Amino acid sequence: MTDPNFLQGVIALITKVGAFLKEEQTKIKAKDVDSKSLNSLVTYVDKKAEEFLVSGLSDLLPGSGFIAEEGTSTKTGEVYNWIIDPLDGTTNFIHQLPMYSISVALTQNQELLLGFVYLPHLNEFFYAIKDQGAFLNNTPIAVSNQSSINESLIATGFPYYDFERLTEYQQTLSYFLKNTRGVRRMGSAAIDLAYVAAGKFEGFYEYNLNPWDVAAGALIVQEAGGKVTQFDGGDDFVFGRSIIASNHSTHQKIQEIIHERISI
Repeated sequence: MTDPNFLQGVIALITKVGAFLKEEQTKIKAKDVDSKSLNSLVTYVDKKAEEFLVSGLSDLLPGSGFIAEEGTSTKTGEVYNWIIDPLDGTTNFIHQLPMYSISVALTQNQELLLGFVYLPHLNEFFYAIKDQGAFLNNTPIAVSNQSSINESLIATGFPYYDFERLTEYQQTLSYFLKNTRGVRRMGSAAIDLAYVAAGKFEGFYEYNLNPWDVAAGALIVQEAGGKVTQFDGGDDFVFGRSIIASNHSTHQKIQEIIHERISI
């Protein structure tokens, strides 16, 4: 699945879907927005983009299955499965903000093999191939070499429906606000992860995420030389509902800060 023609086919498909998102963002209206649950929004654009991806990826890799946010396909592949978020950052998208992305990962026997994160509005295409590195618009990327938390920029995502750990989460936020160069919240976990991989952030952490939010970005971080775990240090970050991604040098400190403040 690392054949150049196959990779270019996937990249071309995602780029085409990205052009669709960019065009449709200029047309989106309030009546086009539905709520799946509290603060979890979906539009016809999410659904149509996923249909395009499922159809195109099925053609590129017959017999593959899907874990897709909008449930366009629930087919399970025996060896290969795609993990798809057709529009990560729907709220940003609806509010005409440029920070939204397409996230596509391919697993082989449950192991991450390929990861793609595309920001259509900014024309930033991140991708990674297991054991072959990570790239931004075909240029190799690497995580930051910063080892000091005090000189680090940290990214996170705010809880939007499960507020049970909100007080604990605010304690971590308070620490990072006071002891780093700042905290950023892009509104798309896939973008946060890609930006850790590119050295823009030293670390990212969030809980209650789904596989389609993190699978592609996690591989990109790893292939850029970074480290990815759950809050407790476990390695089931794709399905485990919590994630820390870092430049490796800051990982232990970030994990300690979280562990001291959030019940794990």
